[in-house]
Amino acid sequence: MSATAPQTLLTTPLNALHLELGARMVPFAGYSMPVQYPAGLMAEHLHTRAQAGLFDVSHMGQLKLIGPDAAAALESLMPVDVIDLPVGKQRYGLLLNDEGGVIDDLMFFHQAENTWFLIVNGACKAGDIAHIQARIGSRCQIELMPTQGLLALQGPQAAAALARLVPGAEKLVFMTGGHFSWNGAELFITRSGYTGEDGFEISVPGAQAEALARALLAQPEVKPIGLGARNSLRLEAGLCLYGNDIDTTTTPPEAALNWAIQKVRRTGGARAGGFPGAGVVLAQINHPASLTRKRVGLIAKERVPVREGTALQTEDGQAIGSITSGLLAPSVDRPIALGYVTPEYAQPGTRLVALVRGKAVPMEVAPTPFLPPRYHRG
Repeated sequence: MSATAPQTLLTTPLNALHLELGARMVPFAGYSMPVQYPAGLMAEHLHTRAQAGLFDVSHMGQLKLIGPDAAAALESLMPVDVIDLPVGKQRYGLLLNDEGGVIDDLMFFHQAENTWFLIVNGACKAGDIAHIQARIGSRCQIELMPTQGLLALQGPQAAAALARLVPGAEKLVFMTGGHFSWNGAELFITRSGYTGEDGFEISVPGAQAEALARALLAQPEVKPIGLGARNSLRLEAGLCLYGNDIDTTTTPPEAALNWAIQKVRRTGGARAGGFPGAGVVLAQINHPASLTRKRVGLIAKERVPVREGTALQTEDGQAIGSITSGLLAPSVDRPIALGYVTPEYAQPGTRLVALVRGKAVPMEVAPTPFLPPRYHRG
């Protein structure tokens, strides 16, 4: 008998629906999740870009921070401006460790005065919750939402499809949200996502998640989309995947995420520093020449997919970094990647070489996103 029995995978509230739809299920973040449906990754990806795709992201962690000190407490964990975010608005955030490394990236939303809603990555949620409880548990009430489902509806036809079921949701603009109801279920909907397309993320009680998913899939524009296409869509949008492109060993400046650190938290700002790893992160922002590596976008000059872990070299064979995410991108129609290189090779247009099974594949540093985003900003 084996000493370590296989760990039982968790399931989302849509598990039976995935199986009914013929999904190929894989382990992901401790859950059994659909990697693709019978249509396949390429068709699912292109359908999301053309019409609307429905994603089950119920494996992600949802929680609320409540209380008069909640904003300041949350701000003490991240290098971003929490306190000045108006009610009804959402922002991207980064939980950092004391060395400035990224514990997780997340979305946070100012739901009401003294109430903040967070969505964290599924693979990180147990660690994130423990970290938040340890650091600020005495400063605010932390309300976990383990039975809540989360659906993402993404694509240029997402608003039209959702508006038939939830009138008024289409009035939201990018990175805003609000409370809605559908068939007696209380929904919290934000206009945001992880594809580069217009779209929505819908927090729904687990008991109503399947009924809502079926109602959305009954709309002519909407098809179910698996994790495979979710990955290719986010990579075309130039968005980081936690665990690949960012982790506890990467700082925000190394990861080209300075845009997520508002001026008020930077040197000279009204609330400069005061977050874990501030000394490291602010020094790197103020002295970019001190960086030893930088995240970049890359496009292969041949039709050879360049996967994570692939070594990067200069044209004369000097090792300068590696790929963290890469695939043959369906909409861009060429191999694209994210990776880290030494800063002198980070300028767009720089020619590099990736070593794929011993073969030198020519690469070029490219600006991200690889496709223009189509967020609905009103």
